[in-house]
Amino acid sequence: MTDIRGSPDDATPTDPNETRRGSSIPRSDRVAVAREAARAGGAVAMAGFRRDLDVETKTGKTDLVTRADREAQARIAAVIGERFPQEPFVGEEADARETVPERGPAWIADPIDGTNNYVRGMREWATSVASVRDGDPVAAATALPALGDIYVGGPGGVTRNGRPIGVSETADTDRFTVVPTIWWPRDRRDEYARAAEAIVTRFGDLLRLKSVQVALALVAAGSIEGVLTNVETNPWDTVAGAYLVEQAGGTVTDLDGEPWRHDCRGLVASNGQAHEAVLAAANAIDPPADGSDPP
Repeated sequence: MTDIRGSPDDATPTDPNETRRGSSIPRSDRVAVAREAARAGGAVAMAGFRRDLDVETKTGKTDLVTRADREAQARIAAVIGERFPQEPFVGEEADARETVPERGPAWIADPIDGTNNYVRGMREWATSVASVRDGDPVAAATALPALGDIYVGGPGGVTRNGRPIGVSETADTDRFTVVPTIWWPRDRRDEYARAAEAIVTRFGDLLRLKSVQVALALVAAGSIEGVLTNVETNPWDTVAGAYLVEQAGGTVTDLDGEPWRHDCRGLVASNGQAHEAVLAAANAIDPPADGSDPP
């Protein structure tokens, strides 16, 4: 298993001399800090993995939080704060702000994306960190500590454990594996059933991972071909992974096929080879208002 604390060949995929317009901070520094923060938070979370946990619920029976979530987020915030103390921090837990500023730089983090998996002792969970400016990501890192992987993205591309990766080149939808994300509440399970039908009738396979950041990292790596949801997502669940997909050569849009942003409804990510098919599946979840058959 790869040690997510890193190694000398875990290169930052960007020009170290390149700076973002209006900033004296090299973009490579933001990539490096995102990577360091994701590693540090992931290490805290990993220390509690498969141990006795104090588990609480937030908005519902399946919306869980543990002390590890809070401690990992605190560690992430501390790492970022050492380098960028004046920049807003947006996070899922504790006292972090929950909205992304429309202007200026900010950081977005999810200490454990896939807490349900984490609590059950399953390895598919992630620690993600993204740096944004004016709401758009400029650097991201997603650590999968239990799997020994770390995905790092910057303007020059994406690496996994220091090696460049890219999206799948598969264009045959019969060979696509597509992941529906976000668990619909019990009173909307018919939407979940429609999502499953929309995928299995269009693509070769459906996979449930229960972690959006894990799923998006796998699209960036070419392991799967698509991720979709028809609901508005939280920025900490999506921004880092969406950026990884884009920088790895994939496509990420909203339900209208427009470029995705953290504040739009729905998320459709793919390898870009048959994005319209993945988009059609996402739109098939919601029946049209006029009662006609969805596309």
